[in-house]
Amino acid sequence: MQTDFPVPKRVLFIVAHPDDTEFSSGGTIARWTQAGTEVIYVIVTDGSKGSDDPEMTPEGLARLREEEQRAAARVLGVSEVRFLGYTDGEVYNTPQLRRDLVRQIRELRPDLVVTFDPTARFFGHARINHPDHRAVGDTALDAIFPLARDRLNFPEHEREGLRPHHVRDIFLVGTNEPNFAVDITATIDRKIEALLCHRSQIGHPQELATYIRERARLAAEGTPYQYAERFRRLVLLR
Repeated sequence: MQTDFPVPKRVLFIVAHPDDTEFSSGGTIARWTQAGTEVIYVIVTDGSKGSDDPEMTPEGLARLREEEQRAAARVLGVSEVRFLGYTDGEVYNTPQLRRDLVRQIRELRPDLVVTFDPTARFFGHARINHPDHRAVGDTALDAIFPLARDRLNFPEHEREGLRPHHVRDIFLVGTNEPNFAVDITATIDRKIEALLCHRSQIGHPQELATYIRERARLAAEGTPYQYAERFRRLVLLR
């Protein structure tokens, strides 16, 4: 398990829903921003389906979840949050989404991208990975390689002044094949504070805090850390 924590200039998260960043990587994000890394979120969906409240509407939930996500990002020191507005639960690896994600990569020019591992269909014997997670991860990886790199893809970008960009470092979340651990012992409290901003998605705050600490403790097994977050890291060759 690798543990040599990188501190890039700019990190781009490409995720499906509000709260995906904090649940998967909140402690790591806090470490990056404390070290001076610029962290930007691209949230693909509007989060409009994630509620059991019989009084909630998709439009109202989308507005609420955007507010919650921006509040959580402020807790962690995130520089910017962008919402692409795709409908929650209806994300596919389409030419349009590829074009949108390539545009984000070419405009923001990140050193490192964090997204989902699309190969993870199941977690253990009791959980199915959300289809939006798989679709976003699959499309983001296509956007990273080869689409954002090769200038003849989406030539309209070049006409707009957006140059090709080569992403070298990738962290995949929601993976069954982690090979990299980040020590979040000093930042787990900020991760929990950020998660508590997602009020529409959590029950009892104390139960959430207990769950997050236990999950981070398990992720730290086999490392010298008390709490950790795990990723599948890919370092692409030029």
